[in-house]
Amino acid sequence: QVQLVESGGGLVQAGGSLRLSCAASGRTFSNYAMGWFRQAPGKEREFVAAISWAGFNTYYADSVKGRFTISRDNAKNTVYLQMNRLKPEDTAVYHCAAALSLFVVKATDAADFGSWGQGTQVTVSS
Repeated sequence: QVQLVESGGGLVQAGGSLRLSCAASGRTFSNYAMGWFRQAPGKEREFVAAISWAGFNTYYADSVKGRFTISRDNAKNTVYLQMNRLKPEDTAVYHCAAALSLFVVKATDAADFGSWGQGTQVTVSS
């Protein structure tokens, strides 16, 4: 298991930016693909973004493509989600997750992930 702790959420006006961080501990962080998911009240959890174990491949939901950027710093055991041009519909609890298996290039389904953080609230006001 990888232990994950998210931070950086908050309240922001529409059009603003936030950067989420997810600090990992436990198993070797650099060997795992990482992802961000979100869940709004009354809605299903949805995929937001993912990055391969080596950091060369990134994947995004259509709803955030061009606005959000996922990155990782393996020296700091941290994955980031830079969120720009935020919209009220981005309001949700954001969770980071670590892939179930080692050396995964593409992991975008929740079933691909085995460790989850508690989440950080992002609220975008109109």
